Amino acid sequence: MSGSHRATAYPPYEPSYGVPQQPQEPPYGSCEPYREPYQEPVHEAPYGHYQPYQQPADGYFDAYDEPFQPHAQAPEAFEAPEPLYYEPEPLYEPEPVLVSVPAPQAAAAPATGARTAARGRRRKAKKKRHGKAVMAGTALLVAAAAGWYTVGQDTAKPGVTTADGPGPEGVSTPDRPAPAAAAQAAADRQNQAAVAGRSETRDDGSVAAIPGLGASFTARIPAQTNQVVVATGQGKDTDKNSVTLWTRTPEGRWLAGETWQGHNGKNGWTTSHNEGDLRSPIGVFSLTDAGGRNADPGSKLPYDKDPSFVVSGTGFFGDQLAGSFDYVVAINYNRVPGSSPLDPRRPDGKSKGGGIWLHVDHDGPTHGCVSIPEDKMAQLIRTLDPAAHPVIVMGDATSLAT
Repeated sequence: MSGSHRATAYPPYEPSYGVPQQPQEPPYGSCEPYREPYQEPVHEAPYGHYQPYQQPADGYFDAYDEPFQPHAQAPEAFEAPEPLYYEPEPLYEPEPVLVSVPAPQAAAAPATGARTAARGRRRKAKKKRHGKAVMAGTALLVAAAAGWYTVGQDTAKPGVTTADGPGPEGVSTPDRPAPAAAAQAAADRQNQAAVAGRSETRDDGSVAAIPGLGASFTARIPAQTNQVVVATGQGKDTDKNSVTLWTRTPEGRWLAGETWQGHNGKNGWTTSHNEGDLRSPIGVFSLTDAGGRNADPGSKLPYDKDPSFVVSGTGFFGDQLAGSFDYVVAINYNRVPGSSPLDPRRPDGKSKGGGIWLHVDHDGPTHGCVSIPEDKMAQLIRTLDPAAHPVIVMGDATSLAT
């Protein structure tokens, strides 16, 4: 409270339930507060004649202000009706119809009859429909036994030729697998087995087959080859790749060497290389000849040291090309094996390009060659052995997996 409020004098009062009570003003004059005059309650029926309300048994109420007259006769007790049970009509099962068919006709039944009979056994029984089901079922059994009833839209098309020959478009023979499909399934199983064998690594690190190479490229590796250089990129249009040298063991398994990072053609890979397309050819090519501007690092392959292995200028992205041909190994694509990598001869024509080499990497894409670091090139030249008939398998990962 404020100080002024405490200074104010109030008349004394007595609190009621903790709440201050305001003083009552004296009544005005001598008047009493207004009150309603007393009225006697009006009774609809005199005392002593009141009876409690009861609803009549017949469900109707008596008229207003009339005495209640109960019915003399009590209503009959309600009896619930007996429950109704639905008995479904038994399903119709046609009786088998025996039809005698000559033996030659039964043997000449087409393959679709077996499918039709199988469908007939799986068909559910239907309700009887004014005798039509009997006629339809009888006709179906007779037709199936005779061998001329067929199912499907193919019945309106010309007859199918042999499975290994061409046929009308859209016509199929679902009841009999084609020999080509069976052969493909067998090849897929062999490929799966080969892929599974690749994952079986022994304690020495050898595997049964080179990972990443499908059945097609694996089959193209000569049987006498014991050294395989695999150069592969992630995409068909990428210019970066990884290079690994694989060596075959006496047991016919494969051991991986180091993996080196390098480059290939600026536009990626192709199965049909042409002059100037800036793509590296996809395939399996032998490696027979080496050379370079530098001295022989200890090559087992024929090595041609020549100052003509020189290049200058910059690459596609400003990378310096000097020293790229210090070490090279010729890839036998459209060239004459057993000659210097500088040999200009092109057996398949000049338009198919040439001069595809393994050479020193210059930190940029090539015109179609495969490049790896300089020290790795020298190591590769020392490792490749003509007695091992080395080859290079090159291409994008998707293509090599086929």
